[in-house]
Amino acid sequence: MTSVPRTADSPADSPVGRTVPQLLARNARDYPDLPGLSWRPDGSEEWTTLTWAEIHERTRRLAAGYAALGVGRGDHVLMMMSNRHEHWLSDLALVRLGAVPVSVYGTAAPGQITHIARNCRARLAVVEASAQVSVWEPLLSDADTPLELLVVAEAGEEGAHVSFASLLETPVPESFDKELDAAESGDPLTVVYTSGTTGDPKGVVLTHRHVMANALALDAVVDLPPHVEHVCYLPLAHIAERMLGIYLPCHRASHVYLCPDPTAVGTVVRAVRPAQFFGVPRIWEKLSAAVRAVLSRMPAEQQAAIEQASAVAREHVAYRERGETPPADLEERYATAREQVLLPILAAAGLDRVTWATSASAPMPVDVVRFWSGFGIAIMDAWGLTETVGVATTNSPRTGFRIGSVGRPVESVEVKIAADGEIEVRGSSVFGGYLQPDGSVRSVLDAEGWLATGDIGRMDEDGFLWLTDRKKEMIITSTGKNVSPALVENTLKEHPLIGQVLAHGDRRSYLVALLVLDAEAAPAWAAAHGIEVDGGLAALVDHPEVRAEVDRAVAAANARLNRTEQVKRYALLTEEWGPATGELTPSLKLRRRVVRDKYGDLLDGLYDN
Repeated sequence: MTSVPRTADSPADSPVGRTVPQLLARNARDYPDLPGLSWRPDGSEEWTTLTWAEIHERTRRLAAGYAALGVGRGDHVLMMMSNRHEHWLSDLALVRLGAVPVSVYGTAAPGQITHIARNCRARLAVVEASAQVSVWEPLLSDADTPLELLVVAEAGEEGAHVSFASLLETPVPESFDKELDAAESGDPLTVVYTSGTTGDPKGVVLTHRHVMANALALDAVVDLPPHVEHVCYLPLAHIAERMLGIYLPCHRASHVYLCPDPTAVGTVVRAVRPAQFFGVPRIWEKLSAAVRAVLSRMPAEQQAAIEQASAVAREHVAYRERGETPPADLEERYATAREQVLLPILAAAGLDRVTWATSASAPMPVDVVRFWSGFGIAIMDAWGLTETVGVATTNSPRTGFRIGSVGRPVESVEVKIAADGEIEVRGSSVFGGYLQPDGSVRSVLDAEGWLATGDIGRMDEDGFLWLTDRKKEMIITSTGKNVSPALVENTLKEHPLIGQVLAHGDRRSYLVALLVLDAEAAPAWAAAHGIEVDGGLAALVDHPEVRAEVDRAVAAANARLNRTEQVKRYALLTEEWGPATGELTPSLKLRRRVVRDKYGDLLDGLYDN
């Protein structure tokens, strides 16, 4: 493999010049007894925990096992597993060998897996169980793919393949330690494949230097307790979870709790009560819908007390948003409201210790942010790409925040707005290029180092970035008007009944929309209005009172939009969209093309007559 060109590497003894193996060695030396990784074995309620000293030794033994299978410096190794300890430990073991781990989304289609395997030329893949084995086995005989070996994590399901357990039993040669931890800051640390909202996934090559530059930039704007805990539940194939769940914990010597089933994240959060929590907008939407459903079933007197406390909390957050110190009487009222009314509700959700709440990946609905500010939680919206190691801009209590914006640039990047509104970035945490099948790296930066992101936005006078839309996703009506679908969709989703939306109207004279009821909020709304139906969302969709309320929600949204942005007709669907059915990426972003293709006849029908 050809390494990324090393441009102005920082000295190895400077913070940005450190490598992940050096961080692991430091943690084992300075924090040997601190917990670093916890998981629940299948079916168990008890946590199994490794300290940082144990992590260092376990990854050493695993590295010897992978080396015995022929994995060496610069080799790519594919992994398709949920967030389990075999995945997390293998990732770091391979990095200590100088190999390059490449995680693949568990929901990736066979064609995408084939594309990734051919693109990165890996000889070895580590998979979870028989379900993944059946997908990967055909590639072992694919003439265009060098894949020749599978390692299986689940005990007893390896069949003719190598078991993960056997790697830990591999004898470690006396001279083996000389092969370990030799990475330099300009060496590739991982290849992260984009989730493929448009076209084939592209392999983003990230070096140790890119990751460390971003980690240090985040430290400059984030206030967290030392060795903070993190619930790792998003796919490790996503740059956000790789940073939050692997690299930042190594950098901060923090404690990772693995949650292999994302639908169980609420249970894990309630058990861990983390001080930080990251969720893509859809996660925050679902959490708010769940809390709203609980609140809707409370007595009217209790609901009134909560709303009164929430008003105080929002007032407190508003002062902080403006960078002002709340008056003493407001501090006192907020402290009382938080202690007596809000904390018990947050504690039931496991969010009572959260001091840093953040979101990224897609535009955050403002009504969801306002809902959580009513509990004193200010969600710090951030923005970035896989190509920027995740966060390029963020809101921060330390440096200031504006609800609705995605914050200011972090120290490792510069941001500018091109003449057509496209956001461009450059800096030490901006990637070098995309991996090519011959092992080279193709740069897409311009002559001055700027990356065109494909996102549209504006920068206000205080330096906060506000997103408008994706450049390729802008709707251009038949009258030549540009419309941001995300703006329309988030306005419609402000009503709790509406959970998911697709706005449509490219080259048409007006907009239409597909709406999906919220799976948590809709049943609660129905119960609160005395509507009793069997059959889940499908039954609610046909209920006249639900239809009437959705009509009112669309009318209210239209009243806040200009004429070009207004939705003239809509269809109410009976099933939620998700990664398994293809409408959402694994990181829960909307795949517009997939939805348009799937519901093409229905969308065309909205323009009939």
